[in-house]
Amino acid sequence: MKPESTQAKHLKNSFLEPVRRPSSNCTNRGFIALLCIALAVIILTVYMQVGNHQFLNFDDDAYVTNNPHVVSGITGKNIIRAFTSIDEANWHPVTWLSHMADAQLYGMNPRGHHLTSVAIHTISALLLLLLLLRLTDALWQSSFVVALFALHPLHVESVAWVAERKDVLSAMFWFLTLLLYSGYVAKRKTSLYILTFISFVLGLMSKPMLVTLPIIMLLLDFWPIDRIRSEDQEQGLHQITDRITALIKEKFPFFAFAIFSGIITLYAQHRGGALLDLNSVSMGHRIENALLAYVKYIGKTFWPNGLAVYYPFSSNIPLWQAISSLFILLLLSAAAMRAWRRCPYIMVGWFWFLITLAPVIGLIQVGNQSMADRYTYIPVTGLFIMAAWGIPDMARGLRCRKGILALLGAAVIIASTALTWQQLGYWRDNVSLYRHTLQVTTDNKKIHYNLGRALADKGDLNEAILEFREVARISPNDADAYYNLGFALADSGDLDSAILEYRKALQLSPNDMDTLNNLGRALARKMLQNAAEK
Repeated sequence: MKPESTQAKHLKNSFLEPVRRPSSNCTNRGFIALLCIALAVIILTVYMQVGNHQFLNFDDDAYVTNNPHVVSGITGKNIIRAFTSIDEANWHPVTWLSHMADAQLYGMNPRGHHLTSVAIHTISALLLLLLLLRLTDALWQSSFVVALFALHPLHVESVAWVAERKDVLSAMFWFLTLLLYSGYVAKRKTSLYILTFISFVLGLMSKPMLVTLPIIMLLLDFWPIDRIRSEDQEQGLHQITDRITALIKEKFPFFAFAIFSGIITLYAQHRGGALLDLNSVSMGHRIENALLAYVKYIGKTFWPNGLAVYYPFSSNIPLWQAISSLFILLLLSAAAMRAWRRCPYIMVGWFWFLITLAPVIGLIQVGNQSMADRYTYIPVTGLFIMAAWGIPDMARGLRCRKGILALLGAAVIIASTALTWQQLGYWRDNVSLYRHTLQVTTDNKKIHYNLGRALADKGDLNEAILEFREVARISPNDADAYYNLGFALADSGDLDSAILEYRKALQLSPNDMDTLNNLGRALARKMLQNAAEK
C-alpha cells in the first residue's frame, strides 16, 4: 500500500478544502483565449444594433435623460449623492456612478449608453465562461451555458434598456465574485477572500439581487467544488454537519452584508412608494402569482415567445393554475433532490434558479408587474447548467452521441441568436417597443399610457388620444387616466372634450392642483375662443 502524500493528509483533515480534479489538456490558456475572443465577437455582432436605439420614456428619463445628477456627470457632489440617496426607490450607488460616467463621456447621445451595457454584458459572459471552466473543466458544457447566457432573448431587456444597467452591472460582479471565490478555495489566500468580499459588496451596490449569492456559494461548495464530501467514505452525519457549519461560518461576512443591503432596499422601496401593501395585493394573491410566475419563467426559458417589457398583474388568477404550478414546482424539486448523488448538477442548477428568483418573485410586491424578463438575467443560468450537463448524461449509450449533441446544441444556439436579434429590433424606440408589447399582452394600462406619451411627443395627437382612451377604459377609476386624456385633447384643440375629461378627473381626485390648473387654462382658452367667434 502506498503511503499517503502530505497533500492528501491535508485534504482529509481540512473542512474547507475542495476535492481537486485533474485538468484537461483541451482547456489550455491559448485555446481559452481564442474561445473568449470568438465569444466576444459574436456577442458584439449580435448586440451592436442597440447603438442605433433611442432612450425610452420608461425609466430612462428618471435614470438618465431627466436626472440632473446624472446629466451633469461625475462631480464631487454627485458622487456623494450616489452613495446617500435612495432615488428610484433603491440604493445602488455603483449603478448611479456608471450612468454618471456615461453622461460624462457621451453626453445624452444614447449610443454610448447602450454600448456600455453591451460591453458589460460581454464581460459577464466571459467571466461566466472562466468560472465554469475553472470549476468543472468541461469545455463544451461550459461553452453551451455561456452561449445561452449571452444570446438568449430573455436577456435582451437587461442589455437593451439603459435604465436596467443595474442588471448587467450586478451580474458582472456576481460572476466575478464567484470566480474570485473559486480562486480563494483553491489557494486559500486571505487576499483573495478580501477581493471576493469587495466584489460582492460592489455587486450589492449595483443591485440588491446579489442578496442570495452567499447561498449560491454554498451550493457550489456542494457541486462542482465538492467541499462537502470527505475522502473518508465512512463519514457520518456529524462529520458532514461540521463541514457544512464551517462553510457557513466562512461566509458570515457575506450573509451579514446581504442582510444589511436587504434592509436598506426595503427602506428605500417603502420610502419611494414602490412597495404595495397587502390591501392593494393580498398575500394569497401574491403567492398564486409567484407560483405561476416561476412556471412561466421556465416556459419562456425553453420557449421564449411573447416577450414583453411589462406584464400587467392579473387581478384574477384561476385557482387551478396556482395549484398546477405548485405541483410542478414540488415535483421538479423532489426530482432534483432525488438525483443529488448521481447528478448533483441537477440539484445545484434547479435551486440556483429557485433561490435567485425568490427576492423578485413578487411575495414582496414592488410595482404592479406580475413578472419581468430582466429578473431572469442571473437565475436562468441554473436552468442552462441543468440542460448542459443533463442532456449529455441522458444521451449516454446513444449511437453517434457526440455528433447528435453537437447538432442539437448548435441548433439551439442559432435559434436563440435569431430570436435575440429579432427581439432587439423591438427595442429601437418607444413606439416600436410598446406596440409589440401590446400585441403580446392584454389590458396593459402602463404600456398604453407610455405609448400615448411617446405618440404625443412625436406630435401624433390623434393616435395618442386613442391610447389614453384605452387607459381610461382599462382603469375607469384612475384620475390620471382622464387627466392625461384631457391634456392630449387640449393640445389637439378639442377644448370641449378636454374640459369634460378634466372634470371626470376632478370627480375622482377633487384637490389635484395640476388638474385644476389645466382645467382653468382650458376654460380660459374656451372663453377666448368664444369671444373671438363673436
